[in-house]
Amino acid sequence: MIMRDASIETTAIGVVGAGSWGTALAQLLASQGFSIDHWVYEDEVREQMRLERENGRFLPGVRLSDNLHPSGDLDTVVSGKDLVLVVTPSHVTRQTMQRCGPAIDADTIVVSASKGIENQTHLTMSGVLTEVIPGLTDQRLAVLTGPSFAKEVARQVPTVVTVASGNPDTAAYVQQVFATPYFRVYTIEDVIGAELGASVKNVIAIAAGVIDGLGLGLNTRAALITRGLVEIRRLGLAMGAQPRTFTGLAGVGDLILTCTGDLSRNHTIGKQIGQGRKLKDLLAEMHMVAEGVKTARSVYNLSRKLGVEMPISQAIYHLLYDDLDPKTALHQLMTRALKQELDEI
Repeated sequence: MIMRDASIETTAIGVVGAGSWGTALAQLLASQGFSIDHWVYEDEVREQMRLERENGRFLPGVRLSDNLHPSGDLDTVVSGKDLVLVVTPSHVTRQTMQRCGPAIDADTIVVSASKGIENQTHLTMSGVLTEVIPGLTDQRLAVLTGPSFAKEVARQVPTVVTVASGNPDTAAYVQQVFATPYFRVYTIEDVIGAELGASVKNVIAIAAGVIDGLGLGLNTRAALITRGLVEIRRLGLAMGAQPRTFTGLAGVGDLILTCTGDLSRNHTIGKQIGQGRKLKDLLAEMHMVAEGVKTARSVYNLSRKLGVEMPISQAIYHLLYDDLDPKTALHQLMTRALKQELDEI
């Protein structure tokens, strides 16, 4: 049992987004006794959750707590809450939260568990949220991230994550709300580092999938993960992140999971591309978002804008959007100019 401050037990919580991750987190909170108002976009998913206590489309096989209350009324879900958890796909976060931003109280803590970088603005989700929620500052904003597959969290598999906030009190509050005996929560202050680790790792995971799809070995995968982490760190430093962040759960931890786990949608889509399938055909078959596909475009443009060297991420962009052959991409990466391994900073 997790010992919480008495004030935490009465926390009013709204969850926006009912994909696999949003449903898993809502269920985690509801199973701890919190009453959860949960905004569900799809009518049929919402009705199944209400009547059958299951989200069969996004998180099948998980019995949902009676404390979880599906709703189609976005304003009602977020108004009057102590904490609002945002778990929407990154490409719809702006439009979704613009709709309900004025209904969020001035003292509500907002937690982002969405992972991505907006294509048009190159903002991480914290940047998007501060633009569209009136009066929201970094003092009331936190980011939840780390190596955590939704299905395993829903099955109560021991999982360890981190909460990032520029306000240590906000981070500690969110930490207490989410912590359970199977879901351990740490805190850090580096919001941008946590978000970049969570976002760019999806691009590297597509590359890891391509490697497996091509039938290459463990040597190749280990090199890919290591050099991918270098790219994440480079971009992070250029955007003001703290280097230590990328040695922790939000960096190497999340990267290893997403690059090696069979439950990773990004790894799966990369593997199928490595086996010769086309992106447009794969996307037509998917009803859950592989965030790395859209994030690859953001990372490509952002890295060029900032002058950050990210050859793996840029190769994945060309593979996804310019139909670059995977074997050609690999050859180009392996035959680049030889150099020292470690960056100067």
